[in-house]
Order: sequence, then C-alpha cells, then structure tokens
Amino acid sequence: MAKLAKASAILALLAGGILLALWATSPDPKFNPASFEDAPLEMMIAPLDEAVTLAHTMEANAQPATLMVTDFSGDTIRAVNLSQATGNSSADPFEVLASLSDEQLIALTELDELQVVYQMSDLLPAAPDGDRHIGTGTNFPEHAEEASSSAVFMFPKFGMATPARTRVEARDDVLLDYEIELCMRFDRPVASLEDFDAATKGVFLCGDFTDRATLTRMVDPDNLDSGSGFSDSKSRADFYPSGAFLVIPRDWKSFIANERFMTFVNGEPRQDARGGEMTLDFRELAEKAFGEMGTARFLYQGNYFELTTQSQIDAGMTLMSGTAEGVIFTSPTRGDIIEGGANWVFGAGWARGEGLIPTIIEAFLENEFEGGHFLQPGDVVTYRSTRLGDIRIEVAE
Repeated sequence: MAKLAKASAILALLAGGILLALWATSPDPKFNPASFEDAPLEMMIAPLDEAVTLAHTMEANAQPATLMVTDFSGDTIRAVNLSQATGNSSADPFEVLASLSDEQLIALTELDELQVVYQMSDLLPAAPDGDRHIGTGTNFPEHAEEASSSAVFMFPKFGMATPARTRVEARDDVLLDYEIELCMRFDRPVASLEDFDAATKGVFLCGDFTDRATLTRMVDPDNLDSGSGFSDSKSRADFYPSGAFLVIPRDWKSFIANERFMTFVNGEPRQDARGGEMTLDFRELAEKAFGEMGTARFLYQGNYFELTTQSQIDAGMTLMSGTAEGVIFTSPTRGDIIEGGANWVFGAGWARGEGLIPTIIEAFLENEFEGGHFLQPGDVVTYRSTRLGDIRIEVAE
C-alpha cells in the first residue's frame, strides 16, 4: 500500500508538472493576424461614370442638404450642394439624386462657383436613420476560420448610426473590439429579389463594435445561427459608426467586389480586405435575410425578436456585409482552459454546482481584461476604404 501511495503521489506530481508546463508555455495572442496587400490603400472619389458620391449635412437653417462630393482630403471635402442647386430640400438623398439627369450632374461639377468646402465633422452619417439593421456574421472566409464558424449567419442589430468623426466609450466591464464592414441601404422597402434588383442601392463604409465579454458569455458556439449574444453585444448606442459618403454605383456588384477597406488602430494596420472576398454578396445576403424573417428567434435583452418587423428590409435599415479577418478576439488558449479547470477543481466549483465551462469562460475573460489588449481609452480606430471615405473613432474614458 505504501508503494502504491508513493507511486500515486509521483504520478500526481508528474501530471501537475506537465499541466504547469503546458500552462506556462501557453501562447498569449493579442489579436488575430491578417494578411495585407503590398500597396498602400489610396483613397479617392469615384469618377461619375463609375458612381455618384453623396453626403448629407444640416444647414444653418436646420434644413437638410444633399451634397455631391467631388474631392476629399483628410478632414474636408469639396462638394456641390444638390439641394440648393435643385431647390429640393428633401431629407432623402435618393430623392434628390433622382431629380437630376446624368448630364445635369456633370454640368454641376464643371461649375467652380458651386464647389464648396465642408468639414467632415459637419457631415451626417451615410447610414439610414432607422434604429434596427441586419447584421451578418462570418461572411469572409478567413474571419469564419478564426471564429470557428462554418456558415454565414444573421442577427438584428439595434441602434442608430453615429457619424464618421465620433467616439466610442470604453468601460471596465467591456472587452471592446472593432469590426470594419461594407454596408448597403435602399431607396425603397425591399421584400424580394425583384425588389432588390429594382431598388437604387447605396453603399457606404461602416463599423460594428462588439463587447466580446457579453458575446462570450451568451454565445452558443454549437449554433451561431441562433444569434444568441450577437444583438446584445453589438447594439450599444455608440457601436455603429457610419461613413459620411453614400456611394451610388453604376454597377454595384463590380464596385463592391473591387472595393478595398482597412482597419488601423493607432496607425497600425489590423484588417485589409476587398468586397469580392465576401462569401455571400449583397444580393445573396438579401435573399438569406428574406428566408430568416417571420420568426421571433433572435434573443435581445431577454426577449426574442424577428430579424425585421415587416418581413422586408425597410428603407431605414442597413444590410451589413460582416467583417474580415484581424479582429482582436481570439479563442481561449490551453492556458485559459487549464487555469479555469484548476479553479473549478481546487476552488470546489463542482461542489457548489458551478459548471466547468462557465468557470473556464470566466477565467479566460479575467485574463483578457488583465491583458489590456482590447481597445483602451486614448486609442484611435480608423476605417479607410478606396472610394467610400473613412471613419475615425476616438476611444473615450
């Protein structure tokens, strides 16, 4: 018996030593690596034979004005005030644009006296003014791989868009992560592929911030399509920054396929992709959305919601592309799993009826908070694209 006890003790020490070594040598990734194109991203305004670039501002008399952007340089644009030129004060940029022919648009750009300089900070979001949108998950193959997802999924995103020069609040209980996306809106409600094809489509740059702590606690990793955790973690009031440029392409499909967009954190590149890498393009995303409507199965703040309220994509809604690889969030490492398991065993979590998996999750999240590699106060997140302008977000206390 003494020999058996001694052998058991030796084995226990050996196992403990192995676990300790595995814990000590566990990797500690700060964010997901991404691949980058060799050439720097060059921003420009699309020529009129390719697309019309609009922006929106509020005049001193509190009247909305639709602008046609002709040049963009950092924090200023040059633009023609289409509302003033046409006498059309509609708040709907699609309506203002529809009142002008291509020949009239070209003529307006050739009149230097109509060119006015505007500050980017004075421009309104290119996103529609609704407070409910269609979010998309893992629609870029590399991001799907880093998120361990096998399919594209959707969820309702709640909240109104913030402008292209904005702030996002860092909080002590939030693991704040960035996502750059392409977004599409329509000049009419879209309830079928026929509606999609007939609608005038506007494309703009957007972001989708995520509270990874909330998502990690709520997500069902075996059924991402349930949407559990996504609406709750992505629907805060400052989690939907929108670019200022609403671009109406002549050929939306080729325009999006070629559009390049990047994320920078404090000047360091983190994400780099082109629209052509999307698993489902926007028409296919719309078709998928139509099939998701009509059932209240998406959990948000303790209640279940339908993807949309009227079995259609309203004109006030955004259809989002999903993001590319390079987000901050990474899965728990073996060190997190070992630490959580040890907490559960030696902390008698099993005796209190606590689950092993939740204990591991909390150990993982505690390590992520202590690591400080998610977005912190003072950080600056910049989204840039070739022909959709940029977004600059300060992370605030």
